[in-house]
Amino acid sequence: MPDSYPTVAGEGVHEVEINRSRFRCVVAPVTDETTARALVARLRAEHPTASHTCHAYVLGADAAIRRCDDDGEPGGTAGAPMLRMLLHRGVRDTVVVVTRWFGGTKLGAGGLIRAYGGVVGETLDRVGTVERRRTRTLRITVGHDRAGRLEHDLRAEGLTVLGVHHASRVTIELAVPEAELEEIGARIADATSGTARTETLPG
Repeated sequence: MPDSYPTVAGEGVHEVEINRSRFRCVVAPVTDETTARALVARLRAEHPTASHTCHAYVLGADAAIRRCDDDGEPGGTAGAPMLRMLLHRGVRDTVVVVTRWFGGTKLGAGGLIRAYGGVVGETLDRVGTVERRRTRTLRITVGHDRAGRLEHDLRAEGLTVLGVHHASRVTIELAVPEAELEEIGARIADATSGTARTETLPG
């Protein structure tokens, strides 16, 4: 499984008109199916006069989750070419929704496949991609006497501190690139003279 993978840089919108049919494409980064489905539902509600609201999404660095839906278009002519475009471009953790308003002229199966796949490709070109690194959550438990300095040093290194919890000892949760878990764990042990306990959380 790769340590990093491309995803879309942000939410973007692009429209095309083909034989009087209007195709409006929205692409967005997502990390779970609930968020992806919520975007589909929101866009369907925003455009009640549309003929079809088709979607596709790819989740996970290894593209383990792949879903698409034709929303009433002939089978395999909408969601499938949208999904193929996402996979062809190599983007992950991405949802794409194409809303179509029928213009009165049938495009045929080939025309629909080209239209849906094409508008997704054009939208991806406009939005661009960013590289996302696979991370794991590292939980650090350390005494109060060392916690403040350790948190400061971790932030200074550019690491993402997800949360700090104070109890009898201080717990710091840190997002760590998966490939650097061992190295960062060793640095924490060195910085705290071996008094910190580290645990990599599942997931």
